[in-house]
Amino acid sequence: MSAESNTPEVEYIELQTGVDPKWSVIWLHGLGADGHDFEPVAPQLGFTDQLAARFIFPHAPIRPITINGGMEMRGWYDITGLHFDRKEDRPGLEQSMRIVEGLIEQEVARGVATKNIFLAGFSQGGAIALFTALRLEATLAGVIALSTYLPDAGSSKNERHTANAKTPIFMAHGTHDPVIPLTLAEQSYQSLKKMAYQVEWKTYPMEHSVSAEEIRDISHFMHAVIGNS
Repeated sequence: MSAESNTPEVEYIELQTGVDPKWSVIWLHGLGADGHDFEPVAPQLGFTDQLAARFIFPHAPIRPITINGGMEMRGWYDITGLHFDRKEDRPGLEQSMRIVEGLIEQEVARGVATKNIFLAGFSQGGAIALFTALRLEATLAGVIALSTYLPDAGSSKNERHTANAKTPIFMAHGTHDPVIPLTLAEQSYQSLKKMAYQVEWKTYPMEHSVSAEEIRDISHFMHAVIGNS
């Protein structure tokens, strides 16, 4: 089923693969998109009525984006220039982290343990997934970070919480990405590895997008995590 719902801070789309799900997936879209962007991916990830999951696809707040001439669009944080990894919108990052924390708390209140919650995101959404997971004070099932980078990487070492020190991370990127350079994603991957995070790193011959092979690999990653739980 799919329905528009609300929390005090954000609207979202909800989809369940079966009744009484024991797993939840919170999936964050990229800049200028909305929660519908990855809704078609959910049925391809191998969840069933017997292995039920609830997918939450939140819509980012509408905000002016500086690099786009101040045009208002859905975004998890502002981007001021091409070197977006150097001058970052820390207040925007923190605001979106609080939104995600609220969604996690909501799932816990509905009976899903944090250790059964995946946090996923594409591009800006993936950046928020990483930013939040490193600082979260509760252990997640896993993190899926697609076509993205680790924002405010310099502060991560000091601000990270031990709760997700061993949480598996799936990080993937297109080799021809013109939006977020592969080199930046690789630097983020190496930064996470240096902090001893368990990162599965994949690349695909694509631009700033998602491929069928990548979706299959995401499914394998998620079901491996579930099998090891």
